[in-house]
Amino acid sequence: MTTPPRLVPLLEQFDWACLRLLNRMMGPEVDSGTGTPVPVAPMSDEEYRWEPVPGCWSVRRRVDGPGRGANVLRGAGEWGRDSAEPTHPYPPPFTTIAWRLSHISEMLTLRADHTVGGHNLTSDSYRNSGDAVGAVMAFGAAAQAWRGALVSCDDAALDTVGLSTYPDGSDSEDVFIDIVWWVNQEVLHHGAEIALLRDLYRVRGGLTGGLWC
Repeated sequence: MTTPPRLVPLLEQFDWACLRLLNRMMGPEVDSGTGTPVPVAPMSDEEYRWEPVPGCWSVRRRVDGPGRGANVLRGAGEWGRDSAEPTHPYPPPFTTIAWRLSHISEMLTLRADHTVGGHNLTSDSYRNSGDAVGAVMAFGAAAQAWRGALVSCDDAALDTVGLSTYPDGSDSEDVFIDIVWWVNQEVLHHGAEIALLRDLYRVRGGLTGGLWC
């Protein structure tokens, strides 16, 4: 099936954002923005779960319980993501790389399922990763699942309200191409946050040596 012309730039933007984020997290290099490759150190488990300030929300072992300000660990399995019910605290807590990466991976996985899958996955059934490599692999798989949903669309699908039944957004009220745009900006802005946290981790305590990351 031919990709609708108005989807092409959004698909290219999504692909570039995902590739840049994957390279930024695990290297061995990333585009500096000018076409120059810059070496990147792989993200460690310690960095993945690093809490730069007190009271961070993160991904935690279920046996350890939620972090400060959270009252539930969202997800299935050994690891859960800090959350709160019925509403999150305000101002929102600072979140780790683990939390942010889990958030976008879950979003992509669930939205793909609620567009072209079984329409039954929830945040309570999503399995979080406690290690950096597992989390990066989960993000890559989630990105491919969402991309698969996108390339299945024709023009009529892009204009369909409620094509995605994802329960944690405005999907039931918006035409699908608006959801595509929204997902792109989620990957872009959380990817930028993760990149900044990598920089902060590298220079913590005044350290400046090692590979740029």
